[in-house]
Amino acid sequence: MKEIKCPNCGEVFAVDETGYAQIARQVRDIEFDRELKRREGEYEQRKAGELKLARMEQKEAYDRELAAKDVQLVQKERELEQLKAQIMGQETEKKLAMSQIAQEKEKELAEKTAQILELQNRIAGKETENELKKQSLVREYEAQLKQKDEQIEYYKDFKARQSTKMVGESLEQHCLNQFNALRMTAFPSAYFEKDNDARSGSKGDFIFREKSDGVEFISIMFEMKNEMDETATKHKNEDFLKELDKDRREKKCEYAVLVSLLEIDNELYNNGIVDVSYRYEKMYVIRPQFFIPMITLLRNAALNSLGYRRELELARHQQVDILHFEENMNAFKDGFARNYRIASDKFKTAIDEIDKTITHLQKTKEALLSSENNLRLANNKAEDLSIKKLTKNAPAVREMFDELKKDDE
Repeated sequence: MKEIKCPNCGEVFAVDETGYAQIARQVRDIEFDRELKRREGEYEQRKAGELKLARMEQKEAYDRELAAKDVQLVQKERELEQLKAQIMGQETEKKLAMSQIAQEKEKELAEKTAQILELQNRIAGKETENELKKQSLVREYEAQLKQKDEQIEYYKDFKARQSTKMVGESLEQHCLNQFNALRMTAFPSAYFEKDNDARSGSKGDFIFREKSDGVEFISIMFEMKNEMDETATKHKNEDFLKELDKDRREKKCEYAVLVSLLEIDNELYNNGIVDVSYRYEKMYVIRPQFFIPMITLLRNAALNSLGYRRELELARHQQVDILHFEENMNAFKDGFARNYRIASDKFKTAIDEIDKTITHLQKTKEALLSSENNLRLANNKAEDLSIKKLTKNAPAVREMFDELKKDDE
């Protein structure tokens, strides 16, 4: 049994285990309910407070956010105003730039127009100038053509007035007169004479040579050819090239020039100097008017190579001096060897004769005398041998020995 005391009146009750358990359960349920209600009340109060606090915080956050939005809105409005102002400024700048560009374009267009007008004026001037030049060239060409025709007619008339025998001689005289007119001023030291050496069976007409300090730097073989229009047999320039090349080589001339009035209507020969070196070495065909210019051209070209010619000539002379020295030395060696060989043979003969018989003493004596004479000659040659004789005809070698002698002193 369990005893339960009433908290109000103090009365004690006795209850069994089951009743006690029920009472205890009821008490616990009542207390639990009471505690539950109390806690629910506290929870509701706390929840209401937290909800109120949350609402206040939410309101504050919303107010802050709203204030921030208001600030942003004000800033955006300010930026919008700035953008509007900037856009307005850009529009103004754009309009100013467009206006400036338009002005520059108008100015450039005006300049281009002025340049076009200037170019048109220049072109017109050039066309006028070209037309004047064209007319001048036409007149000049017509004058040259007329002069050329007159020259051809002159030479035709010149040939027509000559006899067949005098045709070639007159052209030669014509060239000689041209050269003599300039001989003392342009070619004072030159040789220009008729080729009179016909030992080889043929000869040219004139030979031109010129030297500088003893060195020949230019030589030309000239052949003059002409014939009348009435001549039965018509010759061509090519008919005389082979013989002219032969004459050039035999007379040791560097160049060959055919001065020709043949083929008077052939434009190849009428246009100027014709180089035929593809057929024959260093050969040219010219009209008489190019006679002096041809000499001048070849002479000036040769003058440019004069230094090389001098060096070549000096080397050639040195080579000849060395050859002379070698020839003198070989001649001495051959003579000495011959005399020595003869003397040796005589000695041998003499010794053999002595061994054979005394009766050959006279013969041996003669042989000895003969050998003695040859030895004397050999000795004389040996004693007479000197650098002076060995370097005879070899001045370059003699100078070398003189320099060596000075060095020894």
